[in-house]
Amino acid sequence: MSYTKIIHISAIQKKAITMTDIEIIDVPTIKRGVKIDKATRQKLLSQVKEEAQVIVHCSFTGSMDNDRIRIWGSTFLYAKNSSHRSKLVHTENIAMYPTWMYVESGQTVNFTLIFTGLPKQCKQFDLIENIPEPGGFIIKNIERNNSDVYLLDFT
Repeated sequence: MSYTKIIHISAIQKKAITMTDIEIIDVPTIKRGVKIDKATRQKLLSQVKEEAQVIVHCSFTGSMDNDRIRIWGSTFLYAKNSSHRSKLVHTENIAMYPTWMYVESGQTVNFTLIFTGLPKQCKQFDLIENIPEPGGFIIKNIERNNSDVYLLDFT
């Protein structure tokens, strides 16, 4: 390994610099343009996993007094023509089961659901809240877009 000498000046005050203020330090020389052979490069690239996510902005407008909404952790995106399902990983501005969120008649609530990514080949998917009671959120045949950001109305 080769080293480069640099000068380190420890005097910070506004005074004349003396030889005792100067220290010569050996630091490794950084080599530019290091070549990585093709096989090693492919191996490293195959070990990189891209983190993808799907963002679903939702709205719900209450249609009667004391409507209630919540989202269950058992809500998934199901890729069409595949066994893949994307897991709900984060929510914003909506109650999670078992807590309810009350929505007055005519009031619109906007909330966001964030899911793990869909497969690259997926062109269409369903959003299904799998719950053991009636009234779960279900929207089928959502067309995939390039941004993986969607706006859905659950009213």
